[in-house]
Amino acid sequence: MVVVPDHDDIARLVAARIATIVRARAAEGRPCVLGLATGSTPIGVYRELIRMHREEGLSFAHVTTFNLDEYYPMAPDNVHSYVRYMWENLFSQIDIPREQVHIPRGDLPRDEVEAHVVAYEAAIVKAGGIDFQLLGIGKTGHIGFNEPGSGAESRTRLVALDMVTRRDAAADFFGEENVPREAITMGVATILAAREVAILATGEHKAAIVRRAVEGEVAVDVAATFLQRHPGTTFYVDAAAAADLTRVATPWLLDEVKWTDALVLRAVVWLSQTTGKAVLKLTERDYAEHHLSSLLARHGSAGDVNGMIFNELGSRIRGRSKLPSGQRMICFSPHPDDDVISMGGILRKMVLNENQITVAYMTSGNIAVFDHDVRRYVDFLARLARDQRLDVEAIEAMRARVLAFLAQKKPGDVDSAEVQDIKRVIREAEAISGIETIGLTATAARFLNLPFYQTGKVRKDPIGPADVAIVKQLLRTERPQLVFVAGDLSDPHGTHRMCKEAIESALAELKADDPSFEQPEVWLYRGAWQEWPITEATWLVPISQDELRLKIQAIFKHQSQKDSAPFPGQDDREFWQRVDARNKETAAFLDRLGLAEYFAMEAYVVA
Repeated sequence: MVVVPDHDDIARLVAARIATIVRARAAEGRPCVLGLATGSTPIGVYRELIRMHREEGLSFAHVTTFNLDEYYPMAPDNVHSYVRYMWENLFSQIDIPREQVHIPRGDLPRDEVEAHVVAYEAAIVKAGGIDFQLLGIGKTGHIGFNEPGSGAESRTRLVALDMVTRRDAAADFFGEENVPREAITMGVATILAAREVAILATGEHKAAIVRRAVEGEVAVDVAATFLQRHPGTTFYVDAAAAADLTRVATPWLLDEVKWTDALVLRAVVWLSQTTGKAVLKLTERDYAEHHLSSLLARHGSAGDVNGMIFNELGSRIRGRSKLPSGQRMICFSPHPDDDVISMGGILRKMVLNENQITVAYMTSGNIAVFDHDVRRYVDFLARLARDQRLDVEAIEAMRARVLAFLAQKKPGDVDSAEVQDIKRVIREAEAISGIETIGLTATAARFLNLPFYQTGKVRKDPIGPADVAIVKQLLRTERPQLVFVAGDLSDPHGTHRMCKEAIESALAELKADDPSFEQPEVWLYRGAWQEWPITEATWLVPISQDELRLKIQAIFKHQSQKDSAPFPGQDDREFWQRVDARNKETAAFLDRLGLAEYFAMEAYVVA
């Protein structure tokens, strides 16, 4: 198990290991055989391999690859095809011969699939077996498409996809109904035959399944648990994905620990949860029975520790009177609704405290607008033109072009530039309405429309100099004293993570280039998927019933995301419902610890 602070560290470590193996096999005079995976997690590895090829001369001329899986049916030129994914993200940018690339075929007639999967297995054996197998892990614990029920002896075959897997892929296909119901995948036994296996996981949303795969019993309902039997397997996880592991979450249950202030806080909060007692009611017996006697030995009596933690948690509560006033601040919102979803409560307080607030919407969010909304708006424009004697001819021509394009559009197709612009404008208008609800004006909004997002596809380009330059210019112009940044890693397609990268790069460059630039304080918020744990939060901001109601009203202004958002993740609830439950639960958690009772709360971490 390798746990690193950031997902980028995983990419560098794994790519370096692959490069070592490739070079070692070349020195031995024999080819290297790689097993490769798709999805968002390995992209960083592939980008690093491409860099090493270009800058360090890493050659793939004598590398043979076998991909884990492919949807069925699936044409190789389809936008969702793993053939296309691999050539776009790796093969076309390195020197690997086409004939040395092997990917399961999703375009074969059904009666030819059986012979194909047998031949695929035979090709792996003929190549000498897989030297290094790269894996991700699904929320059901699947590796490849080995869904719950896959046996340890399974080989490459056609499988039916689990409902959770199809739902997880729904965003890529613009709807679960468009996700294929079957796939061809290497089997568990095929994967276990590799000489070395690296399995990658990043983000809070993978924490539970990582713990199950690493610490749970080996079972057919979680295919990743079979890797416990493979001596050459290494899990590479970032801190967020490792959070639920016993060695991270409750290390005092495993061995003697070095008590830090942060670990003491986590231990006492955990003890309070485990015993069902408020912090101030914990006894020496509670500590002793739960392997925490060494904590008392370090700090004294239970009363001393309880009082210290109670006061520490209480000091983190920041009502309006303890929040900044009269300051310049920027709220960076990756999508045009993350601001009100994640921090609508504190934004309202900051408005009342007469701060100078800029809300910077980093991407257009246009791929998250349904086509039916576009049809509705162009129809509205046409009717308005006729009634108000606007340029009816131009608007009708635009409407005809848009409707004609949408009529022939297939699920997952990239929108025309015109349709992308309409979707962008829809989201911009909603964003303005949202911030007006909490007391800001339209002049507070900045629409950065960063280039990395402008692919028209779910999968985005990496952050580049142009993205960083736009963020730098805004920071240089506004010179904020405080900035809010999305710090969650559970965004289904990594846009939040990439926006955070652009901001961090811009701040670092400004620090190096402009000595007069005063670095702002950075507060990290979390979005629609998770909240900061009480033990990690720097500040806990109470929200009254009226403030939460206003926050939800601001979320309602994002009508294109209402009722059924295009990219909801694994949670079927609407964003406002998640916010309502999450903010109330944060307050309730604090109440259960025995602190003051509040209606709702938002949590922030000072970076």
